Order: sequence, then structure tokens, then C-alpha cells
Amino acid sequence: MAKKRAKRDQLPKLKAPSVRYDGGPGGLAVELRAGLPLPARARYHEEIHDLRRSTDDSWQRGLEFLWEQLGTGWDINDSPITARKELLGRYRMASQDERRFVRESLRQHLAEYFPEMERP
Repeated sequence: MAKKRAKRDQLPKLKAPSVRYDGGPGGLAVELRAGLPLPARARYHEEIHDLRRSTDDSWQRGLEFLWEQLGTGWDINDSPITARKELLGRYRMASQDERRFVRESLRQHLAEYFPEMERP
């Protein structure tokens, strides 16, 4: 029977740093993770090139998928949201201006941290 490692022998989990993007409508700010695993990158590619959906639906799903994977925080009027489910729910209820700011932040973030990926 194999022995379990002692907690002191375990390596700490690494977390990718977050990058904050300010300047949205009404003081909106978002935080995006600076790391994305390879399987998530492949899944994003599959989402935006899904032939079973219309092009618009594929791009919307791809954008939501990116937000799910990269979004770590959303400050709206100095009320931070950090829970993953709440972030996605709030994104789905966002106004056109708020969605545009999130989309532009994601585009800028991908260009800087993941230049090989298609931008929504």
C-alpha cells in the first residue's frame, strides 16, 4: 500500500496572476487571469468554430467561455464580484456597454498574453 505524502511535502498550487482593466462605463473594472491551460485553449477554438451553431452563436459562446475561464473579478460601482457563477450570471445580465467593455478587455488581454489565439 502506497504511503500518502505529508502535507509539508506537497508543492503549493500555483495561481496565475490577475490583470486589472479599468475604464468601463460607470467606473466598471474587470480582472482577468494571465494564464490559460492548453485544454481550455483547444476548447475555446472548438467553441468558436462549432459548425452546429450559427457564427454569431459560436462567437457568443466562445466569449462566455473565455469569460468563465479568465474572469476573476468584476467591480461595478465599488461592489466587487469574485464568485465564478456570479461573474457569469452578471455578464449575462450586463448592458450592451458593459458587455462591450468586457469584450474589449478580453481582446486586449488575449493580444497581450495569448497572441496565438483568435480574438472575439
